[in-house]
Amino acid sequence: MFSGVLQKMTSIHDKPIRYILDFESNFILMNQAITKEIHISKKGYCCLSCAGDIEIFANGFCKKCFFESPKSGDWIMRPELSKAHLDEEDRDLEFEKKMQLQPHIVYLSITSGLKVGVTRKNNMLTRWVDQGASESIILLELPNRYLAGLAEVELKEGYSDKTNWRKMLTNEFTKLDLIKEKKDALDRLSEELKKYKSGNETVYQFNYNVLNYPKSVKSVSLKKSDQIKGKLIGIKGQYLIFEDSTVFNIRSNEGYLVEIDLK
Repeated sequence: MFSGVLQKMTSIHDKPIRYILDFESNFILMNQAITKEIHISKKGYCCLSCAGDIEIFANGFCKKCFFESPKSGDWIMRPELSKAHLDEEDRDLEFEKKMQLQPHIVYLSITSGLKVGVTRKNNMLTRWVDQGASESIILLELPNRYLAGLAEVELKEGYSDKTNWRKMLTNEFTKLDLIKEKKDALDRLSEELKKYKSGNETVYQFNYNVLNYPKSVKSVSLKKSDQIKGKLIGIKGQYLIFEDSTVFNIRSNEGYLVEIDLK
């Protein structure tokens, strides 16, 4: 029996991707749990900001922390709203400077289709695995989050910035030439942002440990049920895929205090 507060799985870029579900006093090597029955029982809440036993509102935070914590500021989902480069505070300037004023990349990835995104350069592999990418390529390398956000805004006129999680989990995607797609994307950018073009032409590839991809999926969550049960047949992104075609997103269930039993 394992117990602790759910937080997103740690991923290791290997063939296949390896996952670790880490609790304060123990951990689960999730790839070794594939083919086993998993029982997840909700025992309470633990806000990832204040650690209070308060109902989770979103992103692992209670309602108060969601609207007040610097870890859930609007600039996280909308990088173009970053203001640390102007020395302007949103919720906590010291935290925002630490996160925003570091190298960022703008990338293309294939998840359910071709999408554009932004992440910190030192976080790129984790970001791509978390979204269930099959392949990714770096477009731009920029000195801060604000400039990366401006580039993403320009590119969103021609590319989606969202993943269709159902298609991603059924492994439905079209094979594309990311080298060519990179050239086409760069041609869409203003001259001011093109100067940040990355010379890295590597196409990063990701292989997930999934025994069989389901033809359709249904999401289950601890918000709607106190018990999640199923035979694990694979892991992709931050999703556990069960034999009955239900899927459980660890990331969207962060902040729940759980007990997990493997059989």
